[in-house]
Amino acid sequence: MSGAEAGHSGDGVTARRAGLAGGSGTRKMASCPDGPMRGRCAVTDADVRQHCMQISRCNQRGGRMLSAVDLIEAGTMTADLAAYALAAIGGGASFLVGAVPGGAGKTTVMGALLNFLPASMALYPADGLATIQDASKPPARRSCYICHEIGNGPYYCYLWGAKLRAYFDLTEAGHMLATNLHADTCEQVRDQVCGDNGVSEAALRRMNLMFFLSVRREGRAVARRIEQVWESDGAAAHRRVFDRESEPAIGPSALVGDADLAKARETIGALLSSGARRIEGVRAAILARTA
Repeated sequence: MSGAEAGHSGDGVTARRAGLAGGSGTRKMASCPDGPMRGRCAVTDADVRQHCMQISRCNQRGGRMLSAVDLIEAGTMTADLAAYALAAIGGGASFLVGAVPGGAGKTTVMGALLNFLPASMALYPADGLATIQDASKPPARRSCYICHEIGNGPYYCYLWGAKLRAYFDLTEAGHMLATNLHADTCEQVRDQVCGDNGVSEAALRRMNLMFFLSVRREGRAVARRIEQVWESDGAAAHRRVFDRESEPAIGPSALVGDADLAKARETIGALLSSGARRIEGVRAAILARTA
């Protein structure tokens, strides 16, 4: 989903929580590149550039990667859902994005959500079995590993079979995971991940969040929406916490407390008022309040 594909044309209309975030040391403050926010970010400009470079490497369709600001303005996600995602992913929750159709915006939404990672969490591509096995060895720095898609194709960072099983096991080493796949429901995810690939049900539950998208025609425009969100605390089965049609408010969460959600709502509100839009500016602006 490029900048012109988020639902409207034009720029901008278009593990469990505990213990996942790594420690941080003393760092030079980073500015917010395209829209100053309150304060400065307790990371370097180079950290922000490196983080966003890894997000941009997921881009399959050209144009710039869209940010959470773009997706909120396009109606792909609500501001309240963005706040919930910020609180959960900022607390260390692994996540996947699903939709059966190609071009639904899975990679775009995944990239936007990756900007919600904890400040201390490095971002790396899961680009093969050797990388995954190295990340499993102590004392590996706690990081987030991106699988560009769960699929059996000969493409960069696509994982299947033994590679996918090893990838899901990275949560046991304290790492976060972020990926997407062609699935519209939890059952379809389970069929592919556990049935086709032999990933254990326990490992699937450590994929804490599942975001499911829809694609619909609205006149001449194409509307892409996050329809449902399911969560697991890493032990219990996934349950639905958001449904755009029947449960537009975030339901009781095992991952996000009321205080954390309230703080995240303030951060998203400030972000939308900040002028930040591109992923670099959004990352720096969020870190200005959360790092």
